[in-house]
Amino acid sequence: MASASRIVAVLGPTNTGKTHYAIERMLGYRTGVMGFPLRLLAREVYDKVVAARGPSVVALVTGEERIVPPRAQYWICTVEAMPEGMGCDFLAIDEIQLCADPERGHVFTDRLLRARGTLETLFLGADTMRGPISALVPGVEFHRRERMSDLVYAGSKKLSRMPPRTAIVGFSVDNVYAIAELIRRQKGGAAVVMGALSPRTRNAQVALYQNGEVDYLVATDAIGMGLNLDIDHVAFSSTTKFDGRRMRPLAPNELAQIAGRAGRGMSHGTFGVTGDARPLDEGTASAIMNHQFTPLKKLNWRSADLQFGTVEALINSLESSPSNEHLTKAREADDLGALKMLSRESSIIARTTNAQSVKLLWDVCRIPDFRGISHAEHSSLLGVIFEHLHGGGVVPDDWMARQIKRIDRTDGNIDTLSKRLAFIRTWTYVAQRNGWLRDESHWRGETRAVEDRLSDALHERLTQRFVDRRTSVLLRRLKQKEALLAEVNDKGEVTVEGEFVGRLEGFRFSPDKGAQGAEAKALKAASLQALAPQFHLRADRFYNAPDTEIDFTEQGGLMWGGDAVGKLVAGADALSPQIEVFVDEAAGPDVAQKVERRLLHFITRKINALFEPLLNLQKDEELSGLARGFAFRMVENLGVLPRAGVAQEVKDLDQDARGALRKHGIRFGQFTIFMPLLLKPAPTRLRLVLWSLANGLQDFPEAPPPGLVTVPSIKDAPEGYDTMCGYRAAGERMIRIDMLERLADMLRGEDSRGGFEAKADMLSITGMTLDQFADLMQGLGYKAEKGERLKVKPVDAVVTETGTPSEDKPVMDAAAEVENTPAAAPVEDGETAPADVPEGTEAIEDAGVAPVAEEPAEPVTEAPVPETAADETPVGEAADAAVDAPEMEVFYTFTWGGTRGGRQGGQRQQNRRAQGDDKPGGKGKPRGGKAGGEGGRGKPGRKGGPRQDKGAKTYSSRPAKKEKQIDPDNPFAAALMGLKQGD
Repeated sequence: MASASRIVAVLGPTNTGKTHYAIERMLGYRTGVMGFPLRLLAREVYDKVVAARGPSVVALVTGEERIVPPRAQYWICTVEAMPEGMGCDFLAIDEIQLCADPERGHVFTDRLLRARGTLETLFLGADTMRGPISALVPGVEFHRRERMSDLVYAGSKKLSRMPPRTAIVGFSVDNVYAIAELIRRQKGGAAVVMGALSPRTRNAQVALYQNGEVDYLVATDAIGMGLNLDIDHVAFSSTTKFDGRRMRPLAPNELAQIAGRAGRGMSHGTFGVTGDARPLDEGTASAIMNHQFTPLKKLNWRSADLQFGTVEALINSLESSPSNEHLTKAREADDLGALKMLSRESSIIARTTNAQSVKLLWDVCRIPDFRGISHAEHSSLLGVIFEHLHGGGVVPDDWMARQIKRIDRTDGNIDTLSKRLAFIRTWTYVAQRNGWLRDESHWRGETRAVEDRLSDALHERLTQRFVDRRTSVLLRRLKQKEALLAEVNDKGEVTVEGEFVGRLEGFRFSPDKGAQGAEAKALKAASLQALAPQFHLRADRFYNAPDTEIDFTEQGGLMWGGDAVGKLVAGADALSPQIEVFVDEAAGPDVAQKVERRLLHFITRKINALFEPLLNLQKDEELSGLARGFAFRMVENLGVLPRAGVAQEVKDLDQDARGALRKHGIRFGQFTIFMPLLLKPAPTRLRLVLWSLANGLQDFPEAPPPGLVTVPSIKDAPEGYDTMCGYRAAGERMIRIDMLERLADMLRGEDSRGGFEAKADMLSITGMTLDQFADLMQGLGYKAEKGERLKVKPVDAVVTETGTPSEDKPVMDAAAEVENTPAAAPVEDGETAPADVPEGTEAIEDAGVAPVAEEPAEPVTEAPVPETAADETPVGEAADAAVDAPEMEVFYTFTWGGTRGGRQGGQRQQNRRAQGDDKPGGKGKPRGGKAGGEGGRGKPGRKGGPRQDKGAKTYSSRPAKKEKQIDPDNPFAAALMGLKQGD
């Protein structure tokens, strides 16, 4: 063993200033060498020494980096790369406790035993090394240094509750990435530090943390090796790690080495675990806080006295056992494993015939497996390099160029770039070996440039993935209690301090969708604070906006342009809905009240405008008695009321009451009582919304498209939906109620008992096919009997031999002459059909019975059809008709089925028939019968129809019914007066 004039072991816990002390001691000498466990730490110390003495006298030597100026005095190295036999004045080894490390311990032990400075040697490390050093290094002095600040155990905390300036430690790359991703979402971002990073990437990441751009650091246990960072708290995400062979728990001294990074200088630090890790037991926590650990007894050792005669001799020397009781044989390292694997190849054995070739093979085997691939693949690469060096003396330039070119790409994700960085480290290491390349400086520059490009790209990807600058900046400014400047453009895009943070939709802030979970909450909190003045400005603009900028949706939403600002909710009655505003709490109650008042003004004016006739009806003080009650029913049903449901109330209204209601635009139809003005699209749309609110519907049904006479019926629609739409459901379709009343006027003149066919006008006003019309009629209570018959040509319908109209002219023939329908009753106020029926006919109307045209009193004599000879062509028939195939047509015969709308009325009609009283005023006589029946256009059994038969009358034993006064406003008044006078 070599000896030195002075050997000192400076031992103690972390944050004692040991490294700083060693640097000062080295700079006190003319020359010096310092060995460090990590490339990152060596680079950090190199920068400090350069700052103190300048770059011309400071060298940096690591496995992948070599900066050696001509007048180098101070050498900063990794322990493996320390030059031997320099005879420097000062020598120091940092983290000397790594002598016990199972992978690299033998290298540190070798330096402990053999590396010395001519004037002073320092060993820096944990106090657990006192025993082995005193046993192995004669004449050593021990200096104990105490920690400059306290280290306290803080227990377990969730990641979301970690304080700022925290380092979270993971023991795998995947674990580090997962933690960093979670911190980004919750806290705005984290810097990432791992031993595998290049110094350039590591320094850039540390700068993010040290400059305060992020408050959190996620790292591997690499930070435990002397990296000096501004850390207040260290949290372990796990207390176990994979040591290259197995998963094992970390010893208390290993935990202490990492936890000691918390608290720098005189600042106290804390340590603990995350919610995913098992809390430390009391004994371990106490040992870390008091720096009391089990002393090390044995150090890993591998012989430095290597035999290069043959490969076998070299292997035997590497596997020799130590003779000192304080040393233990190191486990097989990667370099020895590669040597053994290559020694089995005949091509390698053939080349290793002398000591020089064996030494070259050993130098090649010491290339670290930076790529972390399989041992076989790594050994195969080493074999190729050895063959190049042995055969040609150097690695060929073209082969080296190909290897580097494949790696020199900056595309890809974090993992891809990390692998490329690991690969380039292999070629950087090769370029640093003296004599392995023809132009070493060129390839050192090439590999360094590629590493720098990959390092910058990796830093950029790490920052993009794990740092949300936007959230980080906002949270930092909030923490500093500084005012944030927010701006909202005309598209509603919100920027705070120039960063896009989301959109202002009406009076609610919607954070950027890229933010999720806790990140979104933090972003929203910061943004809403900055948006407070914007809410008030926007509320003032909204309050003064015209009604044309505001609208309601068919689901009851209230929109300001394209933004939802509130919704309608049920009020005391259907015409008085209330408002629920969509305003963020951060906007404050004043903004919410202003928005609510403006929306209430809007919907009130909208209801007043669209339902003006209904509101006038509600306010009419002149209405009294039954008329006032009926007006209340109309208002309650928003201006549309099925007649079947109020049949008795309609019956009870006298003519004066009806006249007063008609003045407000109420039309008493056969099926529906309604206000025509309220059937327009705009009132209908609002009526559906108000009706849905009043009935507590969850999903509001939408209004049919405007302008359609019939629309398909909606399956499972709420009861009353068709009425509120201004339609009546009949079969598979719904028909508009005003057009239904026109159809009812046409049906009034048909023989619904004997059966009738559809006229062209009926199909025209409904816009239906014959099959659709048949379904509609069945929905209205009629029976439809389908049949087929020979279609009569149009020419046959014009002339017969006698010149009389054809009796079997098809109704639905497109070319047929449309029969004249009975003359319509007088039209009131622009109505297309009679608003009412005469007084005497209401009994049947209210009962829900379809009007039936009476048969004529006397049978009509049909014109005789002359016989045609077999060989003659009938007059009006085409000469070649005999050879044409017969053409058939489909037709329907409609008869009243007694189920139209009024179920109670239909039951009453059945009761009358059972009693033999089929019509008012007589018993035992069939309605529409020829004997004693009333003919013409009048309704059977009703007053007011013109009488064609003055024959015998039927009498009843019931007292005579008191005649009602004829309403002068009734559109049938003139006709009724004439009939009464005629009687």
